[in-house]
Amino acid sequence: MKIMETERLYLRELNMDDTQKLSNVLSDSESMQYYPEPFTLEKVEEWIKWNINNYKKYNHGLWAVVLKDEDRFIGDCGITMQEIEKETVPEIGFHIIKDYWNKGYATEAAMACMEHAFDVLHYPKVYSYTTIQNLPSQKVAEKIGMQKYKVFEKNGEKQLVQVAMNEKV
Repeated sequence: MKIMETERLYLRELNMDDTQKLSNVLSDSESMQYYPEPFTLEKVEEWIKWNINNYKKYNHGLWAVVLKDEDRFIGDCGITMQEIEKETVPEIGFHIIKDYWNKGYATEAAMACMEHAFDVLHYPKVYSYTTIQNLPSQKVAEKIGMQKYKVFEKNGEKQLVQVAMNEKV
């Protein structure tokens, strides 16, 4: 089921048939350099199940990012509920297969997700957080209008939190 569409992409719910394609990014050591470790195939399956559960629980999660022209799966992007210093907040995250890096797809998908968070889900704010070293993800957050908010520690690493406010609320 398509959730949203942009100029070049559409986002749809993940399903178990996406396991192998999603492992192209989640099991890749370079793509996952800011995570404790790349995912095993079993962990990718758990990731998809977690998102399917999020769709039911919150009406959102990470969705498959698909190039419209080629109908090609290139990663995931969406909104998940994350705990940042004992507060559970909507967070925009993404993982794009490295063959598709630096083409604006993460920014395009993240912008669509932020608009969805504000216009459809009516969240007053959305967040993004990454390890301090993850400059590419921080740049995407800046490009969609997020501002630096604070730094906190998770899993023994400093994380930069960025935030955007819903101007319509």
